[in-house]
Amino acid sequence: MGAGGATILDPYPARADGQDPITPVLALEGVSVHFGGIAALTDVALTVAAGEVCGLIGPNGAGKTTLFDVVSGVRVPDHGVVRLDGREVTSWSAVRRARSGLRRTFQRVQTFGWLSVADNVLAALEWRGGGGGMLADLVGLPARRRHERERRARVDEVLELCGLAAVADQPVGSLPIGLARMAELARAIVDRPRLLLLDEPTSGLDDTEVARLGERIHEIRAEESCAVLLVEHDVSFVMGRCDRIVVLNLGEVLAVGSPQQIQNDAAVRTAYLGEVEIGQVQSNVDNGGELT
Repeated sequence: MGAGGATILDPYPARADGQDPITPVLALEGVSVHFGGIAALTDVALTVAAGEVCGLIGPNGAGKTTLFDVVSGVRVPDHGVVRLDGREVTSWSAVRRARSGLRRTFQRVQTFGWLSVADNVLAALEWRGGGGGMLADLVGLPARRRHERERRARVDEVLELCGLAAVADQPVGSLPIGLARMAELARAIVDRPRLLLLDEPTSGLDDTEVARLGERIHEIRAEESCAVLLVEHDVSFVMGRCDRIVVLNLGEVLAVGSPQQIQNDAAVRTAYLGEVEIGQVQSNVDNGGELT
């Protein structure tokens, strides 16, 4: 049990049919990171399953960004293990993890502003190559043309999913923040993800855009059967859109549980949410989880 009574789930839950436990897409085991004498993360354990949206919340300085950096391969932990689909990837580079299905968006939108929306999304597929090398490009071999059609079709599919078809040919740098964030999300999922990391995805969005983003996240996890881990300060968004929530405080896991369990956790109230905000979130959940 976590502080205040929130249940901490078994990282490898047993199956109902008694067979082997389900292997999560992401598993952190005993992860610790220090900056000099400061502990940014201490013995953190966390899992995210395929098809699950897991929220990561906590006050400023809780270690959320450091944890994202460890998961994505930007930072190697001092201690502990990172696994993707059961494989230990602790020493893998960010590029190798990305090519194994890990995708990430950023708090500040990271796009190629001078390229069109479609070309931004297409760029995420370039690492796979076009097939046949330079000769195939020059000669226009049938296999190369077929591969290019397939890539373009996938881009069109994702643009439609993210509501970007109407602006596909516009430079991303000319778009408002809501559409630019959607373009970054489209780029993250065009090469089918196994794990999607979203770093404060609602930052800078208005209420309508936040609601649209929440819908898109659930559509993506359903269509791709990927695991989603998101860091977010909008507590209403987290409570209304996440299946499970992990609360960090001072680099340690304070509580893990369902939105209802986290709302009722006294330690979480004290460390982060606050009595007034909890009341507002509870009202949202009682009204069907709508964002306000």
